[in-house]
Amino acid sequence: MEMDTINEELENIAKAAKSASKRMAYIGTPVKNQALKNIAEDLLAKCDDILAANKIDYTEAEASGMNTAMLDRLLLTKDRLQGMAKDVLTVASLPDPIGEVTEMHTMENGLMIGKKRVPLGVISAIYESRPNVTVDIASLCIKSGNGCILRGGKETIHSNMALAKLIQNAINRAGLPEGIVQVIENTDRSLVNLMLKMSDYIDMVVPRGGAGLIKFVKDNAVMPVVSGGIGVCHTYVDAAADMAKAVNIVYNAKVQRPTVCNALDTLLVHTGIAERYLPEAVKELSKASVEIHCDEKAMEILKKSGSDGKLVPATDEDWG
Repeated sequence: MEMDTINEELENIAKAAKSASKRMAYIGTPVKNQALKNIAEDLLAKCDDILAANKIDYTEAEASGMNTAMLDRLLLTKDRLQGMAKDVLTVASLPDPIGEVTEMHTMENGLMIGKKRVPLGVISAIYESRPNVTVDIASLCIKSGNGCILRGGKETIHSNMALAKLIQNAINRAGLPEGIVQVIENTDRSLVNLMLKMSDYIDMVVPRGGAGLIKFVKDNAVMPVVSGGIGVCHTYVDAAADMAKAVNIVYNAKVQRPTVCNALDTLLVHTGIAERYLPEAVKELSKASVEIHCDEKAMEILKKSGSDGKLVPATDEDWG
């Protein structure tokens, strides 16, 4: 596709989102919540359609040699769709932040001054192989009264477009402005760089993905960028911790979905509980074949306890 055509296509999307965001700022809480409830209901009602689209993406990604961790992030199942629907309803149940006034005070001349929360405008999200992000960000933007432009990776294009159609139908039924949620279908990578220059229409960019994507967005965007960390995720077990709970929490944090970005990477244990806790934690983690990279003290404790876990001496690289 010619660059001029790509630029025109993207500009039309951005203009539509900006126009819709101005109307969205005046939409009341009941309408926004109804839109979110519609999305949640449709995720369950249209489950088969979404899974069929996701199967196309998964099959193509698997054939291309995508690694197991990325394939797991790409995969949608009925259980995961149910979880996504539940998350959308959770967003609907949250207090509406828009219109909240804080730090109100009265000046000596009687003038009252405070801070009022208002929508940002249009938020663009650039992300990789996790189709659930399409629903996550759209839902949060709807609740906070913002427009959004979503650009997922090419490996999730069929899933994302199926979800986009679902979201747009759901919010239209609720009466939200047309164009408030935009999903870019074009997978041309040059489009991302163009989008990062459209500060006339896009007020903030959120990259969600690996270090390379986040750095690229930070280096090239001319509008504000909000990014999260890329690890390393820690859990700290204090000397006063409940042993059983601490073992279960760590096991869940590491094993439930080890491929996601918020899975446990580093376990820090207070010296006052380490000799009792570490053997029990490693015993549980070993049931899932977790390899434990230990510093000298942890290795000493575990060897002394007779632990038969997969123990490896930690290196500097293990600390992120």
